[in-house]
Amino acid sequence: MSNYDQLHRQCRTLENQFDSKLTSYSQLVSTLVRERKGDLEATGSMDRWKDLERELEELLEKLEEANEQLSKLANNPELLSPAMLRTIQRHREVCQDNARELRRTRTNAQNALDQADLLKGVRNDIDAYKSSAADALLAERGRIDSSHRMTDDILQQAYETRSEFSRQRSTLTSINGRMLHVISTMPGVNNLISMIRTRRRRDSIIMGIVIGVCIITLLTYMWH
Repeated sequence: MSNYDQLHRQCRTLENQFDSKLTSYSQLVSTLVRERKGDLEATGSMDRWKDLERELEELLEKLEEANEQLSKLANNPELLSPAMLRTIQRHREVCQDNARELRRTRTNAQNALDQADLLKGVRNDIDAYKSSAADALLAERGRIDSSHRMTDDILQQAYETRSEFSRQRSTLTSINGRMLHVISTMPGVNNLISMIRTRRRRDSIIMGIVIGVCIITLLTYMWH
């Protein structure tokens, strides 16, 4: 459990750092394209671009290592809850998405730079549009990623709440069996059994309300 918590926090930190640097990387490419089209000295921007690229590759490598360790933990599912296994799967999917996004962004960046060298002075108006569109897409991607993380957190809380109520229900079922045995030998137990059953119904209602509120909150957020 301690290893899982540590690796989970490490993955979340690396994912956030990767998203931030990937955004800076994409924005810097847009600046670099404009500089090269204007025949300006772009050495500083080129150096910073390469530095960001190396940093992204290092972050991705660390993220892959952390996910590999989480996968080893997942090989023993009896030690982890279903919510933990789903979180491990989500981290693995985010890591794969980040790897694809880095490759795609790097390819698009290089294509944009090559195109700028060939078509300098011809596409100034289009550059302004592409820059604003790229910024809007990056901002939208950030909002979508934030929404996904919030959704994951809400679902994980709901699953953990459901698991807790399931454990309580198992405990109450066991108690009920023992009480049925006691009722045949002790007078005045019927009132106690009635109270326990009332509490079970209340717990079931509370569990339904909690899960319903979580689902409604999630759907409301995603709709807006």
